[in-house]
Amino acid sequence: MVPSELPSSEYNPFYQTYIMALGNVELLDELKNGKKTFLSVFEEIPEERLNYAYAEGKWSLAEALVHMIDTERIFQYRALCFARNDKTPLPGFDQDNYVPFSNAANRSKQSLIEEYKAVREATISLFASFDDEAIKRIGLASGSRMSVRALGFIICGHQTHHLHIIQERYLD
Repeated sequence: MVPSELPSSEYNPFYQTYIMALGNVELLDELKNGKKTFLSVFEEIPEERLNYAYAEGKWSLAEALVHMIDTERIFQYRALCFARNDKTPLPGFDQDNYVPFSNAANRSKQSLIEEYKAVREATISLFASFDDEAIKRIGLASGSRMSVRALGFIICGHQTHHLHIIQERYLD
């Protein structure tokens, strides 16, 4: 399945921009290719640029990276719960409340990259383990219905979204 074939009933309309930004890609391929793309961008960023923010009140590069990692972990957990047919409604999270407690400003570039790699590899392994039935299961998160496969595409699209912002506003 490719993102354009994903029924809109499987995710909150808020996420449509992320999903549609992917084009026609297969989920596992995009998780793997997204990792390569992400690493090619971040490995070129100088360490001293990590605490740069393009405007007052905006996240630094390090904070943006930690946000991407945190979000992937949360969506990964949601996918696990739904795939295992857990019917417990899952809460939302306020990304802006996470960042001040992320310790991003005190992290090295290498530690951030290593954490990203570990989280993405866990995501790839998790989604590779799902069979056709599990990937279609639906749960409730942030008050909205979401399928496991939608969560996978959202993970990919969220990263794509932030990489575009980083390339446009941080790496001039």
